[in-house]
Amino acid sequence: MSTTHTRGILTAAAAIVLAASAISITAAAQAADHPTGAGSHGDRNTALADAFNGVDRNTNWQQTSKLKLNFPTYHTEGIAYSQDHIFLSAVQIIEPTVKFPTPQNGFDRTPGKGVGHLFVMDKAGALQKDIVLGEGDMYHPGGIDFDGTNVWIPVAQYRPDSSAIIYRVNATTLDVHKQFEVKDHFGGIVMDKQTGHLVGNTWGSRRFAEWNLQGKQLSTWQNPNYFIDYQDCQYVPTSRMLCGGITNLPQTPAAGGTGGTYELGGMAMIDLKSRSVIRDVPFQQWSTAGHVATRNPFKMTADGGHLTMKVAPDNGEEGNGTEILTYEATVTPAK
Repeated sequence: MSTTHTRGILTAAAAIVLAASAISITAAAQAADHPTGAGSHGDRNTALADAFNGVDRNTNWQQTSKLKLNFPTYHTEGIAYSQDHIFLSAVQIIEPTVKFPTPQNGFDRTPGKGVGHLFVMDKAGALQKDIVLGEGDMYHPGGIDFDGTNVWIPVAQYRPDSSAIIYRVNATTLDVHKQFEVKDHFGGIVMDKQTGHLVGNTWGSRRFAEWNLQGKQLSTWQNPNYFIDYQDCQYVPTSRMLCGGITNLPQTPAAGGTGGTYELGGMAMIDLKSRSVIRDVPFQQWSTAGHVATRNPFKMTADGGHLTMKVAPDNGEEGNGTEILTYEATVTPAK
């Protein structure tokens, strides 16, 4: 057999392997989006989407538990749950950013210095591992998402119009993989299991971008909604994302003016196909330190019409330290 013929066979074999790998990734993503068992409606688990569409300003949320974290948590950002672990992202500030009088080299502030953390806990909140993430000026982890296998984490510069690294961490082995880098500050991410693509939101969630797993940007669009800035999001079948967030609003002079900002919290469901906000609802309950509960880490589950929300709004050095708060409510799911 000639060398040329042998190389041709090997090249064809490699192409087949790569194609099979791509098919298996897509199939796995779609299978994860169509689970069976409790909570599924037909072949698609739409329980959370249906239940959230029953949430409004009159929904009776009750705080049912507090889980105190007894290790340094710094400034918390995102939370996710796997079968065995709780994952919490946080940024440790060593040198705060400082705003420039006028923009310099496209930036509105200095990079500052810090350390990005992904804390891995057991279900009782005991720290099992502290995974340090980031490179150079990219030290700010954002909102995170668990896709059933991996936890996805963006780690960005702590300033807008900058750059970020997208990481994935295997939720079982805790192996860390640097997936790709992007040119902008992305503070949140979800894995769209319907497409197998990643969707991220920029500083203040003013813009969204969609990438394949190799980091190729497939599309980008502006956020049509200005109600809140999304801080932490999760994927919701089919091709939706549910986000929690906050907006700091100025006050009247009698209430302290711009130095006495009011934290408006809320939640929003976004359709990733139409790129529209399906439903957004304010949420005004408060943490031990006085922050609105949806300030940063946020995740929600549904069992029929019963919703459970997990949040961790307080930093490690304020109030009673970081507490994971559980809120529950019962609604009438959308038909």
